[in-house]
Amino acid sequence: MNQQVPAGSGADNRGRVPRRTVLGGLFAAGAGGLALSAAPATAAHADGPGPDGRSAHPLFPASAAVAVSPDRRAQIGVWVGAHALEWAVAYDGHQVVASSVAGLRLADGHDLGPGARAGRATHRRHHGTWTPVYGRNATVSDEYEEARLPLTDLPSRVTFSIVARAYDAGVALRYEIDSAPSTVELAAELTAFALPAGTAIYGSRDEDAYVLAPPSAIPQSGSSTTDSGPLFDNPVTAVLPGGVLACLCEAARDHYPRMMLTSGSGETLAVHLMQFAGRAGSGPAVTSFAVGAPFSTPWRVLVLGASPTELVDHADLVATLAEPAAIGDPSWIKPGRAMRVTTLTTQGGLDCVDFAAEHDLSYVEFDAGWYGPEGSSSSDPTMPIAALDLAQVIAHGKDKGVGVILYVNRIALGDAESLFTLYEDWGVAGLKLGFILDGTQAQTDQVIGFAEAAARHHLLVNQHDDLRPFGQERTYPNWINLEGVRGNEHFPTATHNVLLPYTRNLAGPIDYTICLAQSRDLTTNAHQLAMAAVYYSPLEWLYWYDAPSKYATGDWPELPWFDAVPTVWDESRALAGEIGQYIVIARRRGATWYLGAMTNEQARVLQVPLKFLGAGSWQATTYADGAAAAAPNGTPVVVSTTSVTSSTTLSMLLAPSGGQAVMLAKS
Repeated sequence: MNQQVPAGSGADNRGRVPRRTVLGGLFAAGAGGLALSAAPATAAHADGPGPDGRSAHPLFPASAAVAVSPDRRAQIGVWVGAHALEWAVAYDGHQVVASSVAGLRLADGHDLGPGARAGRATHRRHHGTWTPVYGRNATVSDEYEEARLPLTDLPSRVTFSIVARAYDAGVALRYEIDSAPSTVELAAELTAFALPAGTAIYGSRDEDAYVLAPPSAIPQSGSSTTDSGPLFDNPVTAVLPGGVLACLCEAARDHYPRMMLTSGSGETLAVHLMQFAGRAGSGPAVTSFAVGAPFSTPWRVLVLGASPTELVDHADLVATLAEPAAIGDPSWIKPGRAMRVTTLTTQGGLDCVDFAAEHDLSYVEFDAGWYGPEGSSSSDPTMPIAALDLAQVIAHGKDKGVGVILYVNRIALGDAESLFTLYEDWGVAGLKLGFILDGTQAQTDQVIGFAEAAARHHLLVNQHDDLRPFGQERTYPNWINLEGVRGNEHFPTATHNVLLPYTRNLAGPIDYTICLAQSRDLTTNAHQLAMAAVYYSPLEWLYWYDAPSKYATGDWPELPWFDAVPTVWDESRALAGEIGQYIVIARRRGATWYLGAMTNEQARVLQVPLKFLGAGSWQATTYADGAAAAAPNGTPVVVSTTSVTSSTTLSMLLAPSGGQAVMLAKS
């Protein structure tokens, strides 16, 4: 029996935890139809095609319910094994995740999964697209096949389902608790990822640098007041011996602890649910948490690609798996470029507003100190320091079309609703929330609550410190950026910078804080310029350590790039790259393309075909590394223009720790 269900229906978003309605509830964000069909649990067979003629990968047993991506490259199967609930993944014919344990652990130690009674598996295909409020691409594919295996755990009388989806961009798995006699108290998630022998993974913790390790040897980290053990924060990117790459992420986290990944036996990674607050943990561990039925856990996502560039091009999958926008009319949300006011005075603010208006920046931001020492409980975020007439700066910004963003430390957020109401009255455009805790179920509720409260008062929000993305920019598009990265405040290496497109930035927006011509930078200026196109950051922070006076004298031919480069895009393409080596990304806004290239400490010449350009002649304005200086930050930027077409191949010379930025406009 086939049943047509309209896109965006409850069937596509079932089991979500009821939350407070924000600004009138949901709005439609996509189009397409669903096709529901019941299928036996033997949806794919190891020894031949499944019931619809598809050939299943041999790693799936005959009893598996298998979902296959529209392009048939990705397969994910779930089944009840002899001793556990199990799942597996294949891509391009390669084993990605071998038979691995799945399930949930209750607080009393009982596991949901082993011994569960399986019902009749169902399959569902969804065809459509969705339109982000902003993003890497103006339109995003939302086509997948879903396999759902219903289960009954007799001892606890909990009924639940394991749900698997296959997209062209990757696969995802989650659990849906359908019914229970009472509130369900969870202690852990059993999900594991048995990766092939020879797999290497890139991971990091907190704001540390990324390291390369086998799954069995994640470095030990943590303390008595943080989660401790062999742990990486998500996302983690795995390079499989067959050439397939997989970025392990989470999506649609709501009323649930954040996922970390830990070393299991052999080459296995296992889900670890955080019990403390990131690196700022305090107090006893939270060892269990309660959910009601129905309830959906976050998606465990594997973004997949046969090459590093294909992996980057599949980055929309995490947001696609998130819930549609929950904040009503989003038309007031304006992505853009921002500059920090480094001189916390009225004149410093006015000067930054003038500079922002001259250089087409959207926002200026007052960071820590504008209401007093941020670590002091006596500092009042409703009262600017005496040197700052904030009302005058906000009014001047409105005259110039420049919004004001305010930093607020978590100490000052005891009554966020009242504070955000006040800031709305002041005419503030957005907030940067500092040292925010994220880890436990309660902290997930809190960070989402901040976004919801900010949305009610038409405030953008950029949450800072040790947070990780989960597609929140789709559900709460006013939550326009977050940190969770080793950015320019640490002045990381060029190698670190060219790891980020394949790791942390692949899972969601990234607040890196770009700074040009900074003596502490370990990269060239062109490398910093290129970040604005390479990194996806809807609220892009530029000139992080600078004041307008720095640019009042001297020759700065590279500034027109920062003046022009957008922060959200109609189309994005990764053109070339290797993890930790280099990256080339082209992004289009309207009729203009912006291309960014970055290398590690090795100089290199890249040959980049411009086949993505349309017909006719284009003018390429190039911001390139000049003659390499003794220190990379001393390497000048050389600006040139030339005429190109879609048959042109750019020869890009990148200095050590260098880069190149190119604007391509129709002649």
